[in-house]
Amino acid sequence: MTQPTTHTDSYENGLGMRKRVMGDAYVERTLGQVSEFSRPAQELVTEFAWGQIWNRPGLDLRTRSMLNLAMLTALNRPHELSGHIRGALTNGVTEQEIQEVLLQTMAYCGAPAALESFRIAEAVLDETRHR
Repeated sequence: MTQPTTHTDSYENGLGMRKRVMGDAYVERTLGQVSEFSRPAQELVTEFAWGQIWNRPGLDLRTRSMLNLAMLTALNRPHELSGHIRGALTNGVTEQEIQEVLLQTMAYCGAPAALESFRIAEAVLDETRHR
């Protein structure tokens, strides 16, 4: 019988996955800017989304990244989208695949949402090409 995962285990697993996908510097900067008011939200998202969901075996990281790009477009969350575009690249998603995901969102989420995501993606891709 396996031991149940503790809060600390989920958080540490989540922190590791979050850094793997988003990059150490991004995560450390994000967590370093957290106020006491928003700290519980960051801890919860690290433990639950990154620790329990992103670590599940059912989908690979590339697929999870592509799903996030589509969902963040649908929800019109540009700040989160830019970080997840970087994460998608880290997870092996190609520029062409990012383009295809965003084209798919145009049909189901609407042109305004998809066009905004294209603008964000292009800026992030330009930035990563010039590093």
